[in-house]
Amino acid sequence: MTTPVNPVLREMRWWDIDPVLELEKDLFPEDAWSRGMFWSELAHSRGPEATRRYVVAEEGARIVGYAGLASAGELADVQTIAVARDHWGTGLGSVLLTELLRAATAFECAEVMLECRIDNIRAQKLYERFGFEAIGFRRGYYQPGNVDALVMRLTTASDSGSAAVSTSERGTEING
Repeated sequence: MTTPVNPVLREMRWWDIDPVLELEKDLFPEDAWSRGMFWSELAHSRGPEATRRYVVAEEGARIVGYAGLASAGELADVQTIAVARDHWGTGLGSVLLTELLRAATAFECAEVMLECRIDNIRAQKLYERFGFEAIGFRRGYYQPGNVDALVMRLTTASDSGSAAVSTSERGTEING
């Protein structure tokens, strides 16, 4: 059993892109995001008109995870969640997802959507523990491997403010 981690979460900044890309390429070699994709997302993550929330998880000087959320009106979309392989099973995936759900609440979103590789059962189980439900598929969503995506949705309760989180949640690799 792996020891739970206490990572330091902070806002992702432009200087994090290179170490995040290294982790991205290790975890998602077939469909890794490009440098430009991260730059574009971060361009919308600051200031009064921000529609994105991107965070990194640091252990010492090393980035061991990252996550991002986009919002539009009352809808938020989990863009990506990633956890370094040596931190799988530590709860870091849950910590990152919890932060994204906090951001969705701050953006006043009523629903949170995501796409998850159909073959990523580990990620699907994490999302299900948080109350996400499968609502459909996107055929050939992940390219170039032509892998289908499972579309999942979480509808937030207007009076709860955020999703309940179990401290026993496990970390996972997710790319959305």
